Amino acid sequence: MSLKDSALAVRKNAHAPYSNFKVGAAIRSASGVIYAGCNVENIAYPEGTCAEAGAIAAMVAAGETQLTEVYVVAGSPAPVPPCGGCRQKLSEFGARDVVVTMATTAGLEQVMTIGDLLPGAFGAEHMKDV
Repeated sequence: MSLKDSALAVRKNAHAPYSNFKVGAAIRSASGVIYAGCNVENIAYPEGTCAEAGAIAAMVAAGETQLTEVYVVAGSPAPVPPCGGCRQKLSEFGARDVVVTMATTAGLEQVMTIGDLLPGAFGAEHMKDV
């Protein structure tokens, strides 16, 4: 199954009873395995989980810590970029040149890199004591 197919399939499982805005995400790890996640809303807004965060959690739970490609899909008129928190999460596990494809269920796609989405990302190098 492709990243696109995985993201579209998992999007159907999204729990979005409040916004009705379903999102699916799929990431490919360095080993080539695809991990998928969907948004999970909670009545105590904003305590839900984004699709990208769910996919990353599945990858880490499986013992992997490096992603090499990302695909995010939503039922919106234009491709929706990851939120700020998910941009930071993606940069934690992916290099700046990792491709992130944002798509709509109608088939529109926009391609960027993690570096494009989060220039000047806060990283581990910032945590070193001088």
